[in-house]
Amino acid sequence: MNTTANRVAGKTAIVTGGRGDLGRATAALLAEHGAKVASLDVAGVPAAATHAGVRQYDVDVTSEDSVAEAIRRVSDDLGTPDILVNAAGIIGPAGASHTASVSDFDTIFNVNVKGVWLMTKYVVPGMIDKGAGSIVNFSSIHGITGGKNVPLYHATKGAVRLLSKSDAAAYGSRGIRVNSIHPGSMNTRMSRHSAEQSDIGAEQYYKQLVGSNPLPRQGEPDEIAYGVLYLASDESRFTTGSELVIDGGYTAV
Repeated sequence: MNTTANRVAGKTAIVTGGRGDLGRATAALLAEHGAKVASLDVAGVPAAATHAGVRQYDVDVTSEDSVAEAIRRVSDDLGTPDILVNAAGIIGPAGASHTASVSDFDTIFNVNVKGVWLMTKYVVPGMIDKGAGSIVNFSSIHGITGGKNVPLYHATKGAVRLLSKSDAAAYGSRGIRVNSIHPGSMNTRMSRHSAEQSDIGAEQYYKQLVGSNPLPRQGEPDEIAYGVLYLASDESRFTTGSELVIDGGYTAV
């Protein structure tokens, strides 16, 4: 891994879902490489210890007023954002489409799609004024492949994938790059909870989940964070509208 520090030195970064495993790892790595980082998450979610360069803010990404106020506060405290990482997301209940409720649909689309759009809506004007910026949206391998277990989740991640491409096309001439990142199965609290709830036992659950991958294990949060760091940094200055898949080869077989 590239251990050279300061790959995003002097930049202001926002990471939503910053108190979750992937968001926290991303926020900490960006701070380690020189960024001033605002970690945004819903009020009431405890913030675990992280890098000293990370500041915590509360936000409801489904609320326009909350997003607008959070961006105003971050801009006042840290400066106009150069980097936006939309990592906030939920899975929602398992089950085929006909078993879901309208409330289930609204909840997951509000967080996973509306939240990404609202954050982009309120961050992009400052990036346009600067003539530069990098947005990294968290999709999933199931934004590419689909799947039968949580179709509403998969639909939201497909929407994020195409929103990223559309925004890349719209904002490229303004110096703003937009890319999506697609994690596979990760070693996170969310994954561990799913394993614990499984009726086949955790060991068999993980065997089915990643056993046939070319790299037959789960990924670690820092392996996603390094992908975000690349897309956030000027190293990827000719990369926009792309999909960075980090999945142990799941989508290759």
